[in-house]
Amino acid sequence: MKVLKELRKNKKITQAKLAEMLGVSRSTISMWEIDESQPDNDTLVKIADIFNVSTDFLLGQESDLIPKRKGVKIPVLGRVQAGIPFDAIEEILDYEEISPEMAATGDHFGLRVRGRSMEPRILEGDVVIVRKQSDVDTGDTAIVLVNGSEATVKKIKKTKAGLTLIPNNPAFDPMFYTPEEIMTLPVQIIGKVVELRGKNRF
Repeated sequence: MKVLKELRKNKKITQAKLAEMLGVSRSTISMWEIDESQPDNDTLVKIADIFNVSTDFLLGQESDLIPKRKGVKIPVLGRVQAGIPFDAIEEILDYEEISPEMAATGDHFGLRVRGRSMEPRILEGDVVIVRKQSDVDTGDTAIVLVNGSEATVKKIKKTKAGLTLIPNNPAFDPMFYTPEEIMTLPVQIIGKVVELRGKNRF
């Protein structure tokens, strides 16, 4: 993927910066640029998004620099609360662009992260891209409404005993809910975090 170096230099992005954006090491970027290794498919899509090219171009299957199809804009919300339909939410802080491929997988929105419970991976002020869905798998990071209050970002663990919402930051305690509490509070999953867009990186 030798074209990566040219794309990176054109955008004045260092190897270290690109590594930080993708959550990999600088040496990994270097290996990609000399074709010693290749990113997985998910990372390849992220790289294509960053440089606004197609994955085929990155893999050398297109001879010209062909921009991808125009991205799809989604709203970035400051908060999500129970009882407010998404199309009625007025607190739109910004817009983010997602790829047509991602948009085709469902309805999406962005959420500006508040609080420190998901540090160091997700920082306050970062934006998470969320696909709307009412259920997720164990290990997924989801947007969850508890007792009708403001939505929170947590990692999900499901067992027969109930549902645990797990913060990344060890200073915060996990929150466990029994099946009865899930129904009565209620505890409602409203979407899966499919991408993190860091806004506080230096």
